[in-house]
Amino acid sequence: MQLNTVQLMPIGRFSRLTGVGVKALRHYDEVGLLVPAAVDDETGYRFYSADQVDRAEAIRLLRRLDMPLEEIRSTLAAGDPAALRAALVSHQRQMASRDSELRSSIAKLQRLIDGRETIMGMRSESLQAEDHRRLGIDLYNRTWTLMDSPGDEMLHCAHASAYHWMQGGGTTANRARSEWLCSRVYSILGRPEPALHHARRCLELVESAPSEMEDWDLPSAYEALARAHLTAGDESDAARYKSLGLEAIGKVASEEDRKPIQADLDALPL
Repeated sequence: MQLNTVQLMPIGRFSRLTGVGVKALRHYDEVGLLVPAAVDDETGYRFYSADQVDRAEAIRLLRRLDMPLEEIRSTLAAGDPAALRAALVSHQRQMASRDSELRSSIAKLQRLIDGRETIMGMRSESLQAEDHRRLGIDLYNRTWTLMDSPGDEMLHCAHASAYHWMQGGGTTANRARSEWLCSRVYSILGRPEPALHHARRCLELVESAPSEMEDWDLPSAYEALARAHLTAGDESDAARYKSLGLEAIGKVASEEDRKPIQADLDALPL
């Protein structure tokens, strides 16, 4: 079926207009939170209307405030200022409780790191490689969760993940992905110098050990450099690395691996 898309926007343009990532928009469609105005039956392309911009921006704001999707759904569905305020107050209380728990956990971790407390009778210096790798994975995943509400914790989690991968005997590929994560975090925070440093280091590591890499590591490194250069205001180099990334994606065998990198590159406003 051919759609009349004159008054509609493709997902990439809608993403740039609202600041909501393409991956997030696809997910919001899947869970029924923000359904496209139209979907082309033949291509599966999603299209959005100007009337949906306010809802997308509201979702983006509430996600940055770490509100779960189900709470956002019920809050927006109410369409009542009093219900909205009640939902925000309730969420504020939940965040305050989590903040208190997090501060306590951070203090506990510091005592373990300093060796003032022990884990099962072992000082933190005695952590085994497996423990370091587990912490590296957990902190990597935690960093992704915090990207919706970026701040110091997100930054420290990214560096802590990189540290534990190094201590846990991580491969060159693990180290490259850690550098990629640090670059992404600094780009999100609008800090171009460290974003470029870690993106360049990511590409160096990928190119230094191609046999250890997955086929998606190279386009990911190019994506990091494109994003970092864009953060620095250098659109020429950003466009060059975006082009290299799009070219490298063609060599990624799995569609599942290609999609998120493709979406990240497409979302770059170049």
